[in-house]
Amino acid sequence: MKPMPECRNELGRAVLATLERYFHDLEGQTPTGLYALVMDRVESELIRYILARADGNQTLAAQMLGINRNTLRRKIQQYHLG
Repeated sequence: MKPMPECRNELGRAVLATLERYFHDLEGQTPTGLYALVMDRVESELIRYILARADGNQTLAAQMLGINRNTLRRKIQQYHLG
């Protein structure tokens, strides 16, 4: 197995540590759909956190995330956050 890449930021280190545990728990099995799994979990928690920081104000949350308000509303529905 190749050595893991060095990560220079805290968020990246947390993702790498989580992936290490995930692969360890697979006990040698090859995962599928890993990109979608990681992106869905990270995105849903990011949106949940930002909505809380914005006190539920979707316009402010969309601005903080740098996305369109309609996109945010769609993602809120997608992740059942509303």
